[in-house]
Amino acid sequence: MPQRPVADLTAPRQSVEGFVGEFMRELNYGQGVSLNRSSLNDQYLALARAVRHRLQSRWMAALAMQRDLQAKTVCYLSAEYLLGRQLDNAILATDMDDIVEEGLGQLGISLSTLRAQEIEPGLGNGGLGRLAACFVDSLATMSVPCIGYGIRYEYGIFRQSFEDGWQREESDPWLELGNPWEFPHPEDAVTVRFGGTTETFEDEDGVTRTRWLSDWDVKGVPYNYMVPGYRNGRVNTLRLWSAKATRGFNLDVFNAGDYVEAVRGQTFAETISMVLYPEDSTPQGKELRLQQQYFFVACSVHNFINQVLPRDFDLRLLPDRVIFQLNDTHPVIAVPELMRILVDEKGFEWDEAWEITQKCFAYTCHTLLPEALEEWSVDLLGRLLPRHLEIIRKINDHFLEQVAAQFPGDDVRLHRMSIVGDHTVRMAYLATVAGAKVNGVAELHSQLLRDKVLPDFSEFFPDKFINVTNGVTPRRFVRLANRSLSTLITEAIGPGWITDLDRLKELEPLADDAAFRERFRQVKRHNKLSLAKTLKSRDGIVMPTDALVDVMVKRLHEYKRQTLKVLHIVTLYEQVVSGQLAIEDVTPRVFVFGAKAAPGYQMAKQIIGLINAVGRTVNADPRIEGRLTVVFPPNYNVTLAEKLIPAADLSEQISLAGKEASGTGNMKLALNGALTIGTDDGANIEIRRLVGDDNFFLFGMVEPEVEALIASGYRPESFYEKDPRLHAAIDLIASGAFSGGDRSVFEPVVSNLLHEDRFLALADYAAYLEAQERVDVAYLDAEAWSRSTILNVARSGFFSSDRAMREYTRRIWHTQPVSGS
Repeated sequence: MPQRPVADLTAPRQSVEGFVGEFMRELNYGQGVSLNRSSLNDQYLALARAVRHRLQSRWMAALAMQRDLQAKTVCYLSAEYLLGRQLDNAILATDMDDIVEEGLGQLGISLSTLRAQEIEPGLGNGGLGRLAACFVDSLATMSVPCIGYGIRYEYGIFRQSFEDGWQREESDPWLELGNPWEFPHPEDAVTVRFGGTTETFEDEDGVTRTRWLSDWDVKGVPYNYMVPGYRNGRVNTLRLWSAKATRGFNLDVFNAGDYVEAVRGQTFAETISMVLYPEDSTPQGKELRLQQQYFFVACSVHNFINQVLPRDFDLRLLPDRVIFQLNDTHPVIAVPELMRILVDEKGFEWDEAWEITQKCFAYTCHTLLPEALEEWSVDLLGRLLPRHLEIIRKINDHFLEQVAAQFPGDDVRLHRMSIVGDHTVRMAYLATVAGAKVNGVAELHSQLLRDKVLPDFSEFFPDKFINVTNGVTPRRFVRLANRSLSTLITEAIGPGWITDLDRLKELEPLADDAAFRERFRQVKRHNKLSLAKTLKSRDGIVMPTDALVDVMVKRLHEYKRQTLKVLHIVTLYEQVVSGQLAIEDVTPRVFVFGAKAAPGYQMAKQIIGLINAVGRTVNADPRIEGRLTVVFPPNYNVTLAEKLIPAADLSEQISLAGKEASGTGNMKLALNGALTIGTDDGANIEIRRLVGDDNFFLFGMVEPEVEALIASGYRPESFYEKDPRLHAAIDLIASGAFSGGDRSVFEPVVSNLLHEDRFLALADYAAYLEAQERVDVAYLDAEAWSRSTILNVARSGFFSSDRAMREYTRRIWHTQPVSGS
């Protein structure tokens, strides 16, 4: 059959008149209101749909082209996507900035007002989800076919608020006013089964087969989102699944008067896609998490095989058409699911199915913490997914036969490497055995992954393990988030940097240009004013704008060491109030925190309480004269990050060496002209190497020193006893100075620091304070500081997600860009 001509993905630029007409049609006929009767939400929805139309024709063309060419597709499987607001990104991708602003202005409507109406999608939590969003953005910009698969969480992670400084979690009803960026397709729903038993039988050819007799099922309804490339005409797809009951409403039971029971099935099914990362400290929570993970990968694998591929596709060629990228361990249950489809549903023999499967998966590990390498109870997996447990056991048996052949008689090794442990299934092990490649996300992380986390596997599969350092999209985190800096860069070197971030190197000579340094400082001042305005209107927070903005934004976890930052603040405060440090010698600083603690993580919640308590005390003390200000806006998200990151002067990346996989906040902050204070951990190492030691405030132990200290028997109280500053800071917290005199309030934090301190905050305290003193000295020299910040920007082009995606496509996925003609 002759092929159709490849679709043309380009479209002519819209006129202002054309846009106004489109907007009014959407307002009148889409929302059903006239302009003078419309609400701000009506206007926002009309605007979003008018912009959306400019992408839809390109989206349809890209899908048609992909059907024609049948090029290899990246299926990115991720439990979360932290997308941020969509309107500005869509306007940027379609090059409609000026048209939209002028067109709305003619109608007496403010674009900035409508921007503020958009509610950020509650589909992610932190770095993992933001990385996934950056990666799908880059793949579209690079014209690489990709489908991102995930879950459409109805209430997201949670909306954080503070009550007397303590975190409270509230549901995040981000969908309640409508979402113009999604396209539901209930006709493409996938049935997902759970529970039951398995049985063997002989098929019509006399071959013994296994069938899964499930107990219950749900439907997965796909909602499609457009993922536009930057002004290249390419639009890829993000497909998120929402759980619905297969039999949602029982009319007979309803008519009998039992209204609750009539919708019981609907309520039970929809719980699966209700919230991201449900609290799993209970057996019910653990089961719900496994349900979520299987639900979305079962829908996704089924969707690609049965709805994306041609009906007559030869599945023996599946590795030529798809690579399923496992974004951490959450989607690893997709491995036995593909095997089940191939063996049980498509009739493949085991060995052939396994050969296909091993070529269709790749695995990214995002952690070095053993507790974060997901494991599932054998009992739970067997009860919820009995056929998958059987398949995993068989994969394990075959794998251990190979290990035994290479290491005969080494039963201890076999036990260490077994995917199925005494009571659990080790999902990272399964991903490593099944994946064509296993990658870490920064040089140190990848080394430790090979040497410390999965050493037996890296010895057995030496060619599987590679490094691909993470990156961030310059479109959102520079071009959109920092418009003033973007304008300055473009005026200096042209617009090509937006899709080729290595071009930032051309800024390097300008670091020695006094006029350029002054313009760079003006950008930073503008961004601080903008942040202060946002915090005042958003949270009622008053932030000084003439101080060093010292930023620590990341999820709240002990290994990230927000406690070390608090100890620095308390030390400065204690030295001032005790008379050891004159207030005029204190460099004015605004300490900005942004973090959520997992609902069941009590120590993380204690640390949030302490940060806010210290902030209340410091901010109100007249002896400080406003030179130290602690700011902790609740519910930190992408929208706030886009205001905060451009305003930052100092980026706090102070995790214990050997614990942070990569970090991407460090990259965003460096690209926006913040200098880093950090340990040799994660991507800090690569940042320091690129920007230069003179433009980075390094402190703390390196990973071998950390291991040696732990092995020698770490006693945190010994550091407390010998350092008067540390002694005074901890004693001040313990005294109740920040808790109204109640010594019990923060006793858990104090006790943890003095007697456990798993992440060695006290051991690195003295080095951290010395590095902060170097920050103070450096900041006093405005010209030298500006030079360093410009060099940070100029030398950080490596940290583009476009570069990371080029490495994935070349070294892992073996995919190619596909463009129209």
